[in-house]
Amino acid sequence: MDPIRRALTRRVSVKRGRGQQTIEIPPSERLVLGVKFAIAMVVCLSVLEVAHMAFLGTWSSEIFAAITGLIGTVSGVLIAHRS
Repeated sequence: MDPIRRALTRRVSVKRGRGQQTIEIPPSERLVLGVKFAIAMVVCLSVLEVAHMAFLGTWSSEIFAAITGLIGTVSGVLIAHRS
């Protein structure tokens, strides 16, 4: 199973009769694709930041702000979807 899909899968415990049963609720395909796209953009922007520093020798705060925003979005989706 895909690690992103596994991380976004909800597990709910339901009492049935004498015991407890765990039900897995898979995430929607749109959510999985959105998280994959955001992670890919973080990787691309990180490479862009490294290239910017290597060739121009300066730090780009705009690229860093985009990376920070995407990381916050991805972690927020993962945390909010699990609860």
